[in-house]
Amino acid sequence: MRTLWAVLGALCLAMPAAGQQAATGAGAVLRGLDKVNGETTDIEVRAGQTAELFGLDVLVAQCRFPAGNPTGDAYAYLSVRERQDPDALFDGWMIASSPALNALDHSRYDVWVLRCITS
Repeated sequence: MRTLWAVLGALCLAMPAAGQQAATGAGAVLRGLDKVNGETTDIEVRAGQTAELFGLDVLVAQCRFPAGNPTGDAYAYLSVRERQDPDALFDGWMIASSPALNALDHSRYDVWVLRCITS
């Protein structure tokens, strides 16, 4: 329950302040980290599409940001699964400026949102 409140609070902080327009990106730029060998990879994933990142299937449902600031305040809804497992390892909103608030819990890999794709 505490985690749910932390995520909801973080989303409120990431959402545009009153009077600011929220914009929806065409997708998201994600970074993956293989914690065993230290390799990082950045990928662009369009909204509604799934991409492979270190053997994980990552679906970007949507990416939102305050108009005029697609980088630090971006937040994206992701679903992350291992290739052979239908159960999601992660399913929820991830915030670019605070990825640890609602993070993928995997022993080998990390995935986080860098920014939204604006075009």
